[in-house]
Amino acid sequence: MSDTVRDGKFVELTYEVTDGKSGHVLTRVEFPLGYVHGHNEILAPSVHKELEGKAAGDAIEVPIDGSRIFGPRDESLVFTDDIGNVPEEYRQVGTSILMENDKGQTRSFLVTRIDDETLTVDGNNPLCGRAVVFRLRILTVRDATDAETKAGGAIGAGPDIDPAIMRPV
Repeated sequence: MSDTVRDGKFVELTYEVTDGKSGHVLTRVEFPLGYVHGHNEILAPSVHKELEGKAAGDAIEVPIDGSRIFGPRDESLVFTDDIGNVPEEYRQVGTSILMENDKGQTRSFLVTRIDDETLTVDGNNPLCGRAVVFRLRILTVRDATDAETKAGGAIGAGPDIDPAIMRPV
């Protein structure tokens, strides 16, 4: 009998997140992502719950309401400025800019639009206001080692993932 995903198990998987309306892939992790179930919540809690009881080789789809996880979209976090006021290194769609308010609080903004005269940044999580589908393929389920449990996941090199897209605000 094969191991199934439950607390204390080391799990490796790949996944992609698609827009629920258009079907376009928003992000994809093809390099196996390893974590210890119940010790390291690397994805949305509803995704972790759906993984429980599954085994290596299983593939699942989990629909997610981005507004429920990341909060409602806040249009006051969208700013457009004259492109001349923006340093050259930020003038590319997809660039992340860490900004600080007058209280010292920081927030990451993404450049979402550029034209000849203006640049627009958005401080909302990219999944905010979207219905998305997580498609996951489970590659490995086994007992976690003590070192993996202590670390919360795989030991050694891992994938380069933008945590801002997966983490609630």
